[in-house]
Amino acid sequence: MNINDTSPSDRPINIELFKPNLAKRYNLDRIFAFLAWGATTIAVAILAWLLFTILVDGIGTLNWNFIDSFASRKAERAGIKAALAGTLWVMGVVAVFSFPIGVGAGIFLEEFSEDNWFTRLVEINISNLAGVPSIIYGLLGLAAFVRLFGFGRSVLAGGLTLVLLILPVIIVSTREALRTVPDGIRAAGFALGATRWQVIWHHILPAAMPGILTGMILSLSRAIGETAPLLAIGAASFIAFKPNSVLSDFTVLPIQIYDWVGRPKKEFHDLAASGIIVLMSVLLLMNAGAIYLRNRFQQNR
Repeated sequence: MNINDTSPSDRPINIELFKPNLAKRYNLDRIFAFLAWGATTIAVAILAWLLFTILVDGIGTLNWNFIDSFASRKAERAGIKAALAGTLWVMGVVAVFSFPIGVGAGIFLEEFSEDNWFTRLVEINISNLAGVPSIIYGLLGLAAFVRLFGFGRSVLAGGLTLVLLILPVIIVSTREALRTVPDGIRAAGFALGATRWQVIWHHILPAAMPGILTGMILSLSRAIGETAPLLAIGAASFIAFKPNSVLSDFTVLPIQIYDWVGRPKKEFHDLAASGIIVLMSVLLLMNAGAIYLRNRFQQNR
């Protein structure tokens, strides 16, 4: 009988063709684990060194007078009062506008829109916009909010420019969070007679909220450190007053730090390090609040 006429299960197995070589595989696993730990250690060490350097340079000038004083050409009198207030105003505008618009757009694209050419075109454009350089958004904000809508070089114009910058990330993260919710929850809600919006509002959105808030944390973390878009719309680097409305002129901590770093005197470099410490503190407080809300939603779920 020809061996080709036999079925695969009847043919003899040539054990020599299967060479597990477990020792080599385990060695490759150890090498990969070593490289991964090495890369992580190097990254953490560099970050720790940068933080240590900033703390050493900035802790000496970080005091209440520094926080409660306006910018000055004399290093001993300079402070971040205006920049800190401007940062809080701008981030408030960003949070108020970005969350409902970004989450609403993500819900519509994921739960309500049909799979057609227009939806796919919008999805491609959103994905591409996430990688556009931030200075492009600054030029867009200059043309739209400063000149077309007449907001001027105000807090509102700066906040809306940063909203444009982070909206793609919020939309994408919202859609990914909604996809993690099992379809059985949707089917159960429809089977009980609930409308699509009732299912989304009472079941899908609470379950996806931890992932949505994670996207918001990443987005706001990026927005608070941006300088190029705000410089493009004409945010000032020297202001001796706090904003009192969304239409006031403003400056923010990254711009103030950038201004101090560019000066030749070492005293201003130390002030820049102190400003970085304050900026990181504000960022950590914002992230802590968002993480608290995220954990509350996870517990409720």
